[in-house]
Amino acid sequence: MCCKVLEIEHFDKRAGTLCTHCKIGTGCKIYKKRPEVCQDYECSWMMERDLPSTLRPDKVGTILMEDAESDQYQAVCDPAKPMAWRHPLVFKHLLMKAKEGRVVVAKAGLMAWRIYDNGEVAPWA
Repeated sequence: MCCKVLEIEHFDKRAGTLCTHCKIGTGCKIYKKRPEVCQDYECSWMMERDLPSTLRPDKVGTILMEDAESDQYQAVCDPAKPMAWRHPLVFKHLLMKAKEGRVVVAKAGLMAWRIYDNGEVAPWA
């Protein structure tokens, strides 16, 4: 999912398009020589031991991640499934993060929504 959903400027790869170095079913063809931006990326689903297998990005169409630049907790959706963050399990997780005091934002392409600790959702600019 990260090889499709995320923008990778190093390769001039736009969000929502599959990286040319990704081989479906196998993974990164240049894994050992991948750029620093790819090396530094940490998938929350793989790093957070408390996230269940039901939140696996390729199953729910959403990457859960910390954004170091903005300190937001983000759900970045596959543009082909822009409302994947509304999946009950994903939304429950995002609501929990909001209740922890985090700024939680769901993104799909150029669209973004803020999820508040009371369950309300509003467009995010």
